[in-house]
Amino acid sequence: MIETEAIVIGAGAVGLACAAALSRAGHETLVLESALGIGTGTSARNSEVIHAGLYYPNGSLRHRHCVAGRRKLYQWMAERGVPHRKTGKLIVGTSDAQIPRMRTLFDQGTQNGVEGLHFLTGSDAMAQEPNLTCTAAVLSEETGILDSHAYMLSLQGDLEDHGGSVVIGAPVEAVEILSDGRFRLNVGGAEPVSITSRLLVNSAGLHAIRIARQMEGYAPGHIPFFTLAKGNYFSCQTKAAFQRLIYPAPVEGGLGVHITLDLGGRMRFGPDVEWLGHDDPDRIDYTVDLSRSDDFYDAVRQYWPGLPDGAIAADYSGCRPKLSAQGDLAADFRIDGPELHGHAGLVHLFGIESPGLTSSLAIAEDVVNRLAGHH
Repeated sequence: MIETEAIVIGAGAVGLACAAALSRAGHETLVLESALGIGTGTSARNSEVIHAGLYYPNGSLRHRHCVAGRRKLYQWMAERGVPHRKTGKLIVGTSDAQIPRMRTLFDQGTQNGVEGLHFLTGSDAMAQEPNLTCTAAVLSEETGILDSHAYMLSLQGDLEDHGGSVVIGAPVEAVEILSDGRFRLNVGGAEPVSITSRLLVNSAGLHAIRIARQMEGYAPGHIPFFTLAKGNYFSCQTKAAFQRLIYPAPVEGGLGVHITLDLGGRMRFGPDVEWLGHDDPDRIDYTVDLSRSDDFYDAVRQYWPGLPDGAIAADYSGCRPKLSAQGDLAADFRIDGPELHGHAGLVHLFGIESPGLTSSLAIAEDVVNRLAGHH
């Protein structure tokens, strides 16, 4: 039997941020990761975009943690030499009918306290990006891109500098809430072991709901609805036609098929939203279906009519843990601490999808506060 003060389940960006924050606060912290490396799940399968925070309902966790997290993230990366670039982003309307939606988005971002927002006419936007076609746009200057793996390595380094460690190949198979309030975890892998801790953060991403369901002594009524939505990405074989990220008006379930850039200057398109209709992460097929490329051409040509035939190729896909069903309003993040479920020392992170990467340092601060009894 091993004992430690704090355990974080899941070594994605959010889990590592939580673990680093716990270790900085003086807690002996272990991260348990079922895969054979850090950040191989949702954290490795996204757009690597630093979001400004303008899409989310004012006052929601997604809004507050995105804006605060973005500010913390730029500072963190600057101090630690994590590769990133503040590219800016144009969110574009492609018909007169979409101009009111652009206005609403601009107002939402302003209300959310997002800096560097500008409402542009179509001609203003097209003067900045000559390959673009649009009727109106919102320019977000604070949006950027990062090397997410380098960021996660910096979090792991910070954790280890403060005496914590990451254990890979360590799937959590059972969790029991003991009578004294501590947690006992049965961990599988090459050398199965039982570990107890006083603090436990469930940051298992797509598997977080499963961990909660198999937690002995945890009321099932506290566990939210959960389903999966896959997002596919295609790469673009032409040289970059834009300097900024280009996003269409948002769609149900996501932000629409957008053009992002990587740090090497290459363009890619995505993600789309493919509702899987089940909640089993082990059944996700990450293969990108080539037949979806027709929809990508149609979507991108709404605002980049010059996209040549044959220019896009299947790239990769990711999956979002959704706490809302298809057709419902997008659910907020769930940070379920003792104030909800009554178990001191326990925080569940549910439905941490976009903008989870941007929000990670702010989520970590929130988690540490809840575990300390003030939030």
